[in-house]
This record gives sequence, structure tokens and C-alpha cells, in this order.
Amino acid sequence: MITSRRMAAVDENAEALGVPRKQLMESSGNAVARVCRELVDPGASVAIVAGRGNNGGDALVAARFLNAYDVTVSLLGRPETISTDIARENWDALVASEANVRTVTDSSEFELDGPDVVLDAMLGTGVTGALREPEATAARTINDSDATVLAVDVPSGVDADTGESAGVAVDADHVVTFHDDKPGLGSLGVPVTVADIGIPSAAELFTGPGDLLALRRDPQSHKGDHGDVLVVGGGPYTGAPALAAQAALRAGADLARVACPDHVAREVQGYSENLIVSGFDGDHLEPAHVPDLLELAADRDVVVFGPGLGDAEESLDAVREFLAAYDGTAVVDADALQVVPDVDTEATLICTPHQGELLKMGGQTDADWETRRELVREFAAELGHTLLVKGAYDVISDGDEVRVNRTGNPGMTVGGTGDVLAGATGALASVLPPLDAAAVAAYANGRAGDAAADEFDGGLVATDLLDRLPAGLRSEHHD
Repeated sequence: MITSRRMAAVDENAEALGVPRKQLMESSGNAVARVCRELVDPGASVAIVAGRGNNGGDALVAARFLNAYDVTVSLLGRPETISTDIARENWDALVASEANVRTVTDSSEFELDGPDVVLDAMLGTGVTGALREPEATAARTINDSDATVLAVDVPSGVDADTGESAGVAVDADHVVTFHDDKPGLGSLGVPVTVADIGIPSAAELFTGPGDLLALRRDPQSHKGDHGDVLVVGGGPYTGAPALAAQAALRAGADLARVACPDHVAREVQGYSENLIVSGFDGDHLEPAHVPDLLELAADRDVVVFGPGLGDAEESLDAVREFLAAYDGTAVVDADALQVVPDVDTEATLICTPHQGELLKMGGQTDADWETRRELVREFAAELGHTLLVKGAYDVISDGDEVRVNRTGNPGMTVGGTGDVLAGATGALASVLPPLDAAAVAAYANGRAGDAAADEFDGGLVATDLLDRLPAGLRSEHHD
């Protein structure tokens, strides 16, 4: 089962792995034609109703595989407005072949000539909301016909994730969907064929550019919509909390705050005027500070707990008390990690250990990344929290799903890169589910490290990653 948002990411990742979308469209169209041939015998009439996106493109490919049938293709809209190059190429191929094609630019022009089968390929899984014209009229006309209706990927007007529709929707008799089942299709009560179109499993397992698609910002958003992050740490170390907070800003958070001991607060503030710093008494975190921290954390989206904190017993007791009382989202890093297995908390935790810290938490590791992948998944399930285990291959799991990140380089063993990762994870956890936030943070942090290594080789330092994080998070999406 895969959501429409995750499917878009997997498509993009497959392309990055060397499987072009054009190739996937060819496989999808072939699969649609195969199901169509199972529904009716050669010579039957098939009406293809195609939209101007890749969903329509899949059906345009199918038309080429249905030579034994009487096929007509209706494109909803002008050919020059077809939204992707690969869909346009498939339209042009049909036109050049003198196939029976027509364009529908006015909903009153849409008609069906009593076909045996209608292929509904108006809108795919990425489109939600009520159908507009001419799609709405086309859907009503399809529903009024006596034809068998085969929907491509999802019936137009139906939300692939929920199975609900905001208005008129195509009433399909059969659905052919691609790669994996979609959550909303089961509620439709019709047969669903899941077609393997050759997307490698690596496109789901390994992080890639598709994972960044989830980060697109609403142009109408306001300050605070993209995260208000609190970093709790410092005492023995001043650089770590400052790096984490600056990374949160570079990863898109609107506000980053640092709560640290008074004696280092001025130094932390000195790293950047963009930080909001709150000091507390003493030279390290103690249980007496927890009530104020809980109050400060209550209005924040995410807390990053641990950078530079140290392992004083009082500090670890304070972490235990904080987590036991906290019910928000927290990224737990560094020395704070060791208390997580023993704490009963309502909080949503993302833990970011390196392999030594993982062992200290009670987890297991292995030199083989595939073995380690399963060990991390099992330990995440046991903990009930999301794990981001750092290594040459980062392994991310919530105990159910697993992602593996391959960006990064040996130069990133320098101190502070983990603090940057924790801060970036905090920012992303403000706007994404925990597993996605951790996976995207690992991918972007590694990309930033790779860009720094290109310039500095083995001499990169953690602050080099800060400047390169925005580019590491930038999607270069194209059709």
C-alpha cells in the first residue's frame, strides 16, 4: 500500500536510479492494455478519455497496444497544453500514426459512441478535489453509458488515499493501478489490478530526490508555519546547540530557540543573531529546570534535546523527567539518547544515534548494511520510536517502514555534523511525519556534506554544511 504523495517520490527516485519516466509510462500503458484485453474480446470498441497529464499519457500508450480493437481517443483540452513532454510525445505518436483521435475543448462537445469499454484516464493519483470542466461532464457521460469502465490508476474524481470524492466522480467497474495498491481503492468495491511496471524496490528503500517533493511551500504561508524549534543542550559544549539551531533555520524552520546554561548563553548567542537564546541557572541541566523547559516547549513545534548536553547524572535525570512529562515531538541526540529506552513517554521521538550510541541504548549493529537495516527496524519497533542510525549508510526506521540513505562521505566524521543533522531533523519534523523528516534530513545533510567535500575534501567542518543545507534540500524536479 502506498500513498499518492509517496508514489510521486518513488517515481522521481526511480528516474534518479536510471529508470526513465518514459519507460515507466510505456510499462503502465502496456499494463492498461493487458487488463483491457482481459475485459473484452478483440474487435470490441474502446473509448479512451485522456487528460493532459501523465495519467492520460499512460492511456495514450495503451492505445498503441490495442491494435486488435476499435479504439477512439478523446483528449480533454488542447494538445499544446499537455503538461509533460512524455505524454505529449505519445499524443504526437498517435497523431502521426493517423489513429482515431479527437480533442475536446468544450464540455458540450464530449460524447461517447456506445463503446464496449471506456478507459478513464482523465486524472491520476496526484489530483484531488472536485472535478472541473470538461472532466465533470465527461465523468457524468461515462457514468450514464452502458460501457464497462476501466479506470487508470484511480477513478477520476476519487481521492486515491481516502476513496472519497468531492463531487461527481467516475464510477469504475475495474481499476488498474501501478506499482502498489493505493489506500482509497479498497473502499470502491471493484476489482483492482496492481501492475508491476518495473520500478525497482531501491526507489522506495533508498532516499533520493523524490523525497524532497514533500517540502514544497504554500505561497500563502505565514511566519511560524514551517516550524518553531527549541534546542535544549549546551553546558560542557557551546558549539553543538548553536550548530543544531542554525541548522534548523537552514532547513526551513521559521524560528530557532536555544535553552542552555546561563554561563554559555552569551557564547551561543554570539554564533548567530538569528537565534533566540534562553539561559537557565547553573552550569548544566538539572531536574529543577524541567518545569520551565516544559513551559517553553509547549508552544514550540519540535524540541531537539541533547546537543552539547553532556552526561552528568543530573542532566540525564532531567532528560528523563522532561520526556516523561512531554507529549509533543522531540528529536533526541547525543548523551540524551541513553535514557530513551527506560522512559515511558507520550512524546513522538526521533532518535539520532551513531552506532556507538545505538549500542549504548541497547540496540545492535552490523558491518553489513542490509543486516543492520533489519536490526534497526526491530529495535525501532521495540522502542516504539523512530530511529535515524548514522553510518556510511544511514538507516531510518519507525519499526515498520525502513529507508536507507547513501549520501555523505568519510569527511563527515568531523565533530558537529551530527548536530547539524539533529537540527535539520527538528525543522523537518515540524512539517513532515517523523520517518519522512528523518529520511529527508539524512539525505539533505549528506548532500550538503558531499558539496562541502567537493570544495574542501577531507578538510570540511560542520559549519560548511550549514551554508549548503538549503541547496541540499532543493528539489530539481522536472517532467
